[in-house]
Amino acid sequence: MPSFSRRSFLQLSAAASVAGAFRITTEPMLAAAARRRRSVAPDAVMIDSNENPLGPSQGARDAMASILPLGGRYGDNLTDDLVQTFASIEGLNPDHVQATVGSTPPLAHSVFAFTSPQKSYVTADPGFELGMMSAEHTAARIVKVPLTSTHAHDIKSMLTEAPDAGLFYICNPNNPTGTMTPRADIDYLVANKPKDAIVVVDEAYIHFTDAPNCLDLVKAGKDVIVLRTFSKVYGLAGIRCGLIIARPDLIEKVGNRGMFNFMPVTALVAAINSLKDPNLVAERRRINATIRQQTFDWLGRNGYSYIPSESNCFMVDTKRPGQQLRDAMAKDNVFVGRIWPIMPTWVRITVGTQPEMERFQTSFARAMKA
Repeated sequence: MPSFSRRSFLQLSAAASVAGAFRITTEPMLAAAARRRRSVAPDAVMIDSNENPLGPSQGARDAMASILPLGGRYGDNLTDDLVQTFASIEGLNPDHVQATVGSTPPLAHSVFAFTSPQKSYVTADPGFELGMMSAEHTAARIVKVPLTSTHAHDIKSMLTEAPDAGLFYICNPNNPTGTMTPRADIDYLVANKPKDAIVVVDEAYIHFTDAPNCLDLVKAGKDVIVLRTFSKVYGLAGIRCGLIIARPDLIEKVGNRGMFNFMPVTALVAAINSLKDPNLVAERRRINATIRQQTFDWLGRNGYSYIPSESNCFMVDTKRPGQQLRDAMAKDNVFVGRIWPIMPTWVRITVGTQPEMERFQTSFARAMKA
């Protein structure tokens, strides 16, 4: 498998054009985030972007501080260390793992690699939008399939509506609903998809659950790409580190679309340290679940409708155009997530700290009564 590192930069063909496409794909979302957060007060409650308010663990912070004197070096050896560490923990061959700057670049470049005017992009609705935005630049047909009544991916409908699929995108737990799709349904999709189609399983939020992951499908050589990020449970959203896990030939196809991996040394050592911490995931899962359930109990007691979640986000029904509630809560310096067109009266809420969720409750109740 070729190494998509600094040393192979000049060997990647069509790099400039694809990098330009990725810039076009990501900039609208980043610009929207910048507008949303412009001039917010220092004490604002930011529960709008599925970030982890706990931030990096202390061990990760110490590792980043220690590496700073070497920040003038590229640190390719640290990239190898991260891949080897993850592969060893998960029982994978290292050539099935590639480090990435977060999980959004490999998602976008997977869409670039496997969709076209003849090969459609298939996703849940509501679902994470980046893949759809990327598919616009491949001129692929975008197939949005509503979730089931239990807010899982409707796998059979996805198969029925897209016999021309090039890529099926499964975010599990789903963003924005925080709900799970049963593993048996994903297995059914892999077994019954069109021959040349790829299944991308985005496991950005998998650590918030005890559900089985899909790495065994990669080990079995299936047409599956698994994406991981350190932005969520590990609290490294602003540090930018992720992984693409797949057969080497699939990683090569994604990499050939210009997915350069100039990995920050701070991100690499923070990720390695986080993976080696035996208690980090379980403790943060417990903290998130406790605060989430307390919030659900409060919503239930007060008669508010919400979608039960297994992630660090959930959706709540505002009983009116969701933007009206967002604007009202912003006046209290409480910023909640965006709205999906298929659910115009529902707003996504990120699980923050306990004090942040108490401020959410006060502001939400006031806005709902207004």
